[in-house]
Amino acid sequence: MKKVIALVLAMLMVFALCACGGNGDSGEKVVKIGVYEPQTGANGAGGKQEILGMEYANAMCPTVDINGETYKIELVMADNESANEKAVSAATELIAEGVSVVLGSYGSGVSIAASDTFKEAGVPAIGVTCTNPQVTEGNDHYFRICFLDPFQGTVHANFAKESLKASTVYCLGELGNDYDQGLINYFKEAAEDLGMKVVTESFPKDNSDFTSYLNNAKKEGAEAIFAPVSIQYAQLIVEQADAQGVEIPLLGSDTWDNNTIVGATVGKSTELYVSTFYAEGGNPEFEAGIKEWMNADAARLEKNGGNDMLSAVTVMGYDAYMVAVEAIKAAGSTDAAAVMAALPGVTFEGISGAISFNDIGDANRDSAFIKSANTETGAWDFVAVQKA
Repeated sequence: MKKVIALVLAMLMVFALCACGGNGDSGEKVVKIGVYEPQTGANGAGGKQEILGMEYANAMCPTVDINGETYKIELVMADNESANEKAVSAATELIAEGVSVVLGSYGSGVSIAASDTFKEAGVPAIGVTCTNPQVTEGNDHYFRICFLDPFQGTVHANFAKESLKASTVYCLGELGNDYDQGLINYFKEAAEDLGMKVVTESFPKDNSDFTSYLNNAKKEGAEAIFAPVSIQYAQLIVEQADAQGVEIPLLGSDTWDNNTIVGATVGKSTELYVSTFYAEGGNPEFEAGIKEWMNADAARLEKNGGNDMLSAVTVMGYDAYMVAVEAIKAAGSTDAAAVMAALPGVTFEGISGAISFNDIGDANRDSAFIKSANTETGAWDFVAVQKA
């Protein structure tokens, strides 16, 4: 079996070398950037928003000059379906297409699951919002531009203590989900160090009824509920908390920074706070441009949840694309190995802030934005820039 796998990977690398930096159908030179994102499944909504940022970046920067020649930049998509068991096949699709670098994924679990596939093919990957430390641990090929879960968990613990004056916090996550459980563990560690009591529970995959969990939070006397879950679960929690009269403040991680979630709070008594990578108003010129671009195509608005509210993951998708372009420029080549070698030295002044990498490929970031849901307007209100 190992010999068969090795043979398949060798063939894929041959195809990649033939395709990478080749000529398109029109005869123009092409460099391919792989987009490894969920477009379906539990994280499909977030993946689509992340892709929107990449597509806008591609529209603004459709070519790159390499050694005096202009290359068209082509985005190659592969849907990992928000499922770890689909990760390898989606990653293999991109490798077969001869991509020079990969962007993604929204969701740490699928990023970790595909990591070895990218590694063995010699293709570098740039994580956009995959925050679990395991994404970059022990490898030289995976980089990322976002903050990490130990930092995010600590940010929420500090916010719960300092701003909400919470002494007991109830944490809820999906059973077996690396992202949820990892963040809860980091939050718990930081919160207990601050003297708070932390109660944790897990729900099974595809759960739709959170009534018992919300009632448990009330019974425990929780003064905040931290639930770093996917968009589909978050919306249900918001709706059911209001229906059950649970007026405990909700703390959501970066996955909650979504227009469908903030929209679900309208007319409700929900008190909701999220941590994220960018807050609207940070770059009015960029925001005006991308909103005009989204409004020009109904399909783009649909991908964004039906309106032009700008999600932080969209901004991060834009920045990740631009970092990939800078790496290709620095490499002076479309060869994946050359791009990988160039990535550690890349710096870029992104929309989300200055981007550079530390020794293990993680972004040098030390702050997060805290936003609250405005239950009257259905928009996010800026609260604070929070440090760990």
